[in-house]
Amino acid sequence: MLFLPELFLLGGSLVLFFVTLGEDKGTLAKNITIAIGLGLTILCAWGINNSGTMFFGAYAVDFYSQFFKLVIALGLTFVLLLAPDLKGVNTKIQAEYYLFMVLSVLGLVMLVSSAELLTLFVALELSSFALYLMVPMRDDTTGERKQMEAAIKYIMFGVISTGTMLFGMSYLFGLTGTTYFIELLPALQGMVGNPVALLAVLMVLVGFFYKLGIFPFHFWVPDVYEGSANATTSFIATVPKIAAVAIMIRIMTLVNPADSSWLVLILMIAAVASMFYGNLAALVQTDIKRMLGFSGIAHAGFVLLGLLAMDELGYARATFYIIGYLLMNLACFLVVCNVSVQGENVSRDDLKGLYKRSPFLALVLLVGMFALAGIPPFVGFIGKFMLLTSALQADHLILVILAALNTAIAIFYYLSVVRVAFTSDPEDRPDVEVGASTWAVGMILMVVIVYMGIAPNQILTMASQAMKVIM
Repeated sequence: MLFLPELFLLGGSLVLFFVTLGEDKGTLAKNITIAIGLGLTILCAWGINNSGTMFFGAYAVDFYSQFFKLVIALGLTFVLLLAPDLKGVNTKIQAEYYLFMVLSVLGLVMLVSSAELLTLFVALELSSFALYLMVPMRDDTTGERKQMEAAIKYIMFGVISTGTMLFGMSYLFGLTGTTYFIELLPALQGMVGNPVALLAVLMVLVGFFYKLGIFPFHFWVPDVYEGSANATTSFIATVPKIAAVAIMIRIMTLVNPADSSWLVLILMIAAVASMFYGNLAALVQTDIKRMLGFSGIAHAGFVLLGLLAMDELGYARATFYIIGYLLMNLACFLVVCNVSVQGENVSRDDLKGLYKRSPFLALVLLVGMFALAGIPPFVGFIGKFMLLTSALQADHLILVILAALNTAIAIFYYLSVVRVAFTSDPEDRPDVEVGASTWAVGMILMVVIVYMGIAPNQILTMASQAMKVIM
């Protein structure tokens, strides 16, 4: 029972593997993967209160891990539904594409339950290598030729960050004699002021800085976002970041707040650099996916504001924000995937007159962009407000001022996209047809984005309960 979601994903992967051996496999693989996403969501919701340990304590099932598994399952399901026809991916290898996506989710689900360093490393690699293979599977018939460059950059930066993380794990093992989190925590807290211990924790965090696209481990982000197929980018930009935040919080709990001023300083620098670099670079982008890539770097800096508090409430607020970020990004990618005719990239000009060509998609775009900009009453506003409050309560006033300044910068490029969609003439661009699944997903995303912005307490309470398990 404890391992049921993982077994379900593993079984689904095996089914998809056999599907890849047959003919006319794309449609069948799509339907199976959607069923896997829905089934995983049901299993995670049903077993959210399960608790226990497996594999000699290396794998922990608790409310913390089950909560994040549910969010990952929902994210997978939304990604599958917002791009059901998988435009831009070679039709001959779509079954293999879905297989790698499910394997990546299996790695992410295992990652959030990892209670030991080597288990964490194996889960992270399973998720990452599946993603590396998904990026170059983009079809080049649309004239796009950037997928191979994107894949090479993705894997090269991934190898560097993984090597650094593994080096940090070796330091932790050398210092404490254990790889289990439950034993690492008291052992590290006994090493008051030991710079090697803080360096080891920081090196381990590098692997997750890379996943989140935090400066200076962000260089892959814009190129991979732009070079990948639209559906691939929507997955990379959302679901893996949930697991990255989950495991970063687990790692941060290993550090004693009273003896971590050096680590806090580095995280503050990374947060400020990520926000300024991401927002300033996004100002000049015309490709929507590339713009969202740079904005993702900035949002990763905002997530660090919650981690810097190093308390239960700060971690819960960071979790709330990354869930909101998933929803906001999915709303924007829903528009990108549907405006794109053959899977090509969407520029800002391609959105001209969208309010006439597809009023529904224009509304979804407005909600997504306004939420990312932090405009009330959407989830982005309350999420940023809570993170700024956490940073202020932790006496990081200068950081709060800089973050608020970045929010003002971000408003410009988010609203410029909305302006193009609502105030420009279509200029003979075709109308955009919206299917039933697209309409349903768009409505759900808009309702949840507004609901979480108006009534955040329910999700925040669940996140706080999850933090209590590991604190």
